Amino acid sequence: MIDGVEARELKVNADERGHLVEVFRRDWDEYDPEPAMSYYSMTYPGITRAWHRHNYGQIDHFVCPNGRIKIGIYDDRDGSPTQGELETFIIGEHSQQVVRIPGDCWHGFKAIGDEPAFLLNFPTTLYDYDNPDEERLPYDTDRIPLDWDEEVSG
Repeated sequence: MIDGVEARELKVNADERGHLVEVFRRDWDEYDPEPAMSYYSMTYPGITRAWHRHNYGQIDHFVCPNGRIKIGIYDDRDGSPTQGELETFIIGEHSQQVVRIPGDCWHGFKAIGDEPAFLLNFPTTLYDYDNPDEERLPYDTDRIPLDWDEEVSG
């Protein structure tokens, strides 16, 4: 696993009425440091939202409560023990997880399947509208060795 990346299986408490899933608890190690805010986004099937990274210490925590996403994380941090490593996760309705992403690693996701995907994020810093902490690359850049259409298990 890439240094600083963590994943936690989320317990689905289901009964005849539906289900309940805890997505954040202060006592989980994955949320260290604690989030400063949360937001969700909806992405249409087949759309890729990548690549970006944060240069001022933000950590993201991705959860996909509805639909399915493929997350890509690439570590090109100087001095990292996992520099040059690529990691992918498939999460969503069928596999409820929270994925902790060091913000200084390139990361993004693609909505897979036939339905829109909802991404819930718990970043550790507030979004600065006047000076966003984001550096971007196109999803199909040659700098990152990920084919978003290649199937992965998970």
